[in-house]
Amino acid sequence: MPSLADPAPVGAWQVLTLALVVAAAVAGTAYLVWKHRNSDGGLPDAVFWDGFAGLAVVGPAVVLPALVSPWAGLLLAAVAASTAVASYRWAPRVFRWQETRRAARHAAAADTAAADRHRAALTRWQRYELDPALCIDFPAMSDPGRPETAAMLKAMKDAERLRRGTGPDSQAPGGYSTAVDRLEHALAEAERAAGALQVSSKGAR
Repeated sequence: MPSLADPAPVGAWQVLTLALVVAAAVAGTAYLVWKHRNSDGGLPDAVFWDGFAGLAVVGPAVVLPALVSPWAGLLLAAVAASTAVASYRWAPRVFRWQETRRAARHAAAADTAAADRHRAALTRWQRYELDPALCIDFPAMSDPGRPETAAMLKAMKDAERLRRGTGPDSQAPGGYSTAVDRLEHALAEAERAAGALQVSSKGAR
């Protein structure tokens, strides 16, 4: 019969709980160490404290059960080692995935802003087509024979094509926003050549 001084055995549920704690601590530590080590310029102090904090959790979670049950300590040590290896291998992929998602969000926001600017540019140009007085005063804005107007119409088609997502370069990051930039510039050049910049500035107000 065991005496009261004998250590209590470590139950399976206790080992499982400790294994989850060890795996989470090791994975979190590896993630933070990789993140701070690969940040701009590196953060050596942060890397040290990340490792220290992880060791402060993992060490007791492995050593203390090992004093009660060597097999439990061996199992937890194996969990810690395997999790560290897996985390080290997967951390770069996780960061690439995060960077891809971040870039996708930025691209979506840029496309939304570009769509607003695109609509504003089209509205600005349509005045020269729909307003009889502007058609008479600035016929050059509808004359594709003029280089500036031809460039504007081409930029307009390119922006519309990218808005619809068609064409070989439609999936290029920032392609639509860049096309709208070109459209705005071409529209301003066409207005300048036609002498219509004053009308454009009044419309902007």
